[in-house]
Amino acid sequence: MDCRTGRPTDKFMLWVDAVGGFLVCGADQVRIGQPVHCSSVDIPILGDISSRHASIRRDGEGYLIEAIREVWVDDRAVDRTAALGDACEITLGRSVRLGYRRPHALSATARVDLLSRHGTEPPCDGVLLMADSCILGPGPSCHVVCRDWPREVILYRHGEELFCRVGGARRPGANHGEPLEIDGQLCRGQGRITRNSQIRGKGFSFSLEELAP
Repeated sequence: MDCRTGRPTDKFMLWVDAVGGFLVCGADQVRIGQPVHCSSVDIPILGDISSRHASIRRDGEGYLIEAIREVWVDDRAVDRTAALGDACEITLGRSVRLGYRRPHALSATARVDLLSRHGTEPPCDGVLLMADSCILGPGPSCHVVCRDWPREVILYRHGEELFCRVGGARRPGANHGEPLEIDGQLCRGQGRITRNSQIRGKGFSFSLEELAP
């Protein structure tokens, strides 16, 4: 919770059992830079880059990168802004390399992965730029691939709230589908979650951890 506004923060960690941890950023624009004292970046990278090096902005159904310091996209220098295409490579400075993907055709959510030997603070296995929904499951087009899961699980936003659904439940208020346990309470198919929830179902489990603004 942001103590200044009383609203949930736009960032949280998504911990998927037996898969990994993922930094989820829900803002339309995220800042990338080195985590230094008094800096405020959304994707903090431990590498030889500036504390305010670049930002990625959601523009309708696509994304733009805005260069503050040296940025390259697929070996082309970015003067001010550049559109990000699926499976492109972003280079920050001389050595920090990122992979950008839009894995699911029906979701505007994008994924950013570190391709070079650098890390984030806190450490994560990938960054999700969450738009309307985030899809976890066994298919290769999922934002987080969970190979042993029996089916997809979808996190999605409705206003400022987060929901989770599995099976056939597709709208807030629906009460059907596969059983789902959210924070110890049994739901049918879907339910509202917080940015500190624990979710379990048949063949899967994961949790959320809210990060300070």
